[in-house]
Amino acid sequence: MTAAFSPARPRLAVLALAVAVTGAAAIGGALAFEHGFGYVPCMLCLWQRWPYYLGLPLALAAALLAKAGHPGAARAALGLTALLFAVGAGLGLYHAGVEWSFWPGPASCAGANAAPSSVGGLMESMRGTRIVPCDSAAWRFLGLSLAGYNALIAAALAGLSLWGARRG
Repeated sequence: MTAAFSPARPRLAVLALAVAVTGAAAIGGALAFEHGFGYVPCMLCLWQRWPYYLGLPLALAAALLAKAGHPGAARAALGLTALLFAVGAGLGLYHAGVEWSFWPGPASCAGANAAPSSVGGLMESMRGTRIVPCDSAAWRFLGLSLAGYNALIAAALAGLSLWGARRG
C-alpha cells in the first residue's frame, strides 16, 4: 500500500534540504576563511563547528525521509537538528560575548592548532600563521565577528528546523 500524496512532504524535504545547504555554506565559509586566509581557529571556534558536523547529516536524513514518505521521522530528525543548531547559536553568542569582553572566556584559549610540526619550520610557520585567541575577533564586518555571524546563522537554522519539525 502506498502513502497518499501529500503536498507537505515535498515542502518538508525542500525545507530540510535548505537547512543542509545553508549550513554547509556556513561551515564551508568558515573553513575557507581558515584555509584561504591562514586564520587558525581557537577552541571556541572549533566547538561551534560541531553542531554543523552533526546537524547537516541529520538535515539531509530528514530530507531523504520526507522524500521517501516518512514525514514523522523527518520531523523528528529536524527536531534534533533544531536542538543542535540552537546549541550552536548559544556557543556563537557566548564566543561573541567573550570577544566583546562581556564575560570571560576559557583560560586556555589561544589557537588550538598553532604549534608548528617541526623545529626548522618555526619561523616560516610564525610568518604564515595568524593565531586568533578567543577573546579578540579575527575579523569584523558591519560590527559582527565570525562568532556573531555564526550565532545568527545557527539561530536561523535552528528556527527553520524547528518550524519544519512542528509544521511538517
